[in-house]
Order: sequence, then C-alpha cells, then structure tokens
Amino acid sequence: MSFIWRIYNSLFSHEKDLAAHIQSMIGMYPDNIKIYKTAFQHKSLLNESSEDLQSNERLEYLGDSILNSIVAEYLFKKYPQEHEGFLTKMRSKIVKRRTLNEIAEKMELDMLLREYNNTRISSSMLGNAFEALVGAIYLDKGYKRTKIFLIQKVLQRHLDLSSLEKFDDNYKSQLLEWCQKTGKSVDYRVMEKYKQRNRDRFKVEVLVDGEHAATGEGFNKKGAEQRASAKALKAMKKEPHKGQMGIEQ
Repeated sequence: MSFIWRIYNSLFSHEKDLAAHIQSMIGMYPDNIKIYKTAFQHKSLLNESSEDLQSNERLEYLGDSILNSIVAEYLFKKYPQEHEGFLTKMRSKIVKRRTLNEIAEKMELDMLLREYNNTRISSSMLGNAFEALVGAIYLDKGYKRTKIFLIQKVLQRHLDLSSLEKFDDNYKSQLLEWCQKTGKSVDYRVMEKYKQRNRDRFKVEVLVDGEHAATGEGFNKKGAEQRASAKALKAMKKEPHKGQMGIEQ
C-alpha cells in the first residue's frame, strides 16, 4: 500500500512538488504527504483560515521527544569513555533551540514555511518546524528510518561535534567561575519587565561585588542573565568563550 501512495504522491497528488521536496530532504518518498504539510503549518495560519487545519505544535511535541532519544543514543555510542555529565551537556548543545534553528536554516525549511504560512518567518519557527518534521517522519516511516535520517542527514552532515565539544555559551557559569576564582560576588537584579510583540521581555542587571557590571535583555530572565553575563565578561577584559553560535537575540 505504501508503494502505491508513493506513486500517487510523486505523479498525481496536488502536493507532488512538496513530495519531491521532502524526498530530496530526507532521502525517502513520503507515504502520508498530509502529515508533512502539517509539519510546516504554524499556529498563526489557523487564525487566518476557516479551513479545518492543524498546526505543527503536536508534531513538534512528538519530534522533540524522538530527537532527544535518538541524540542521546547516538552520543552514548560515539563517546563510550565519557561520563554522564559530558553526554548531557553535548545533548543539550545539539537539541537547544539555537542549534535547531541553524540546522533548519541549513536545510532551507524557511522555503516550506513561506509556502504554507502568511506570516513573518522567525528563527524560532524554523527550529519548531524541524522538530515537527522529525515527528512527521516518525509517524510516516517509523523509529528506525527516523534514526537513519537524523544521523546521516543531520548529525553527520550539519553538525561539527568536535567544535561543539569546545563550545560553551553558558556565560553565567563562566562569570560565576571567574568571580569565585577572584574572590568576588555576583548577583542579578530584574530592572524592568515590559511587553514586546505581545510577550514579556526582561531587562536584567548583573552586579559584581555589588557594583554594576552590565545589563542584558531577553524574553525570559534566564536569557537576559546570559546576555548580561557575556557583556560583563567582555567589559572586564575577560572575553567569554566563543563558538560557532553567537548570543541569541
């Protein structure tokens, strides 16, 4: 039956262009083309359409779980001598939002998002769509083929694990470590909370030994503290460790 669906999708379906695009991207012809289309439908589309549509949020939830499982197993086998803490940090670096956004951009998922949505495409939408795509592949092809796709088409093609091992963007941790070595204290204070694009945004101040060191802003306190910490390290001539991914704006 799946073979018949592949023939239909490639030759007769109204979504044959999408089917061809998906095939070139994941290396397999889709059997259920509808579920892949759903993977690229942002929730904003539902507000603009009277059709019986679904957003990609449920697929994103599923894809997130599958992605974490496969990445954890891949790292476990790749680094047989490393301890749990190293593996946890590496997995976090791979599945974090910024990394997924960059992977999705390399895969040109923005083209498909623009095809099926009438809204501005943000970087976070890219990462969400990637997770939804993983969920769609899992439902359409099963765990084994999803695993092959993620390892061969994503982890081995779009990530440099050796660089990722050295990459550290936990600037708050770096600042705390530096302060501990120099006998200084570090504290954070929320200076302001306001609305931007209908979301809460925070302005945070970091104080070193009770003195103002820097401020940072973000859509959550954790992100604002990270940006403030990076600025404080730089201001104190203590450049934060850099990697292939900069500070998320």
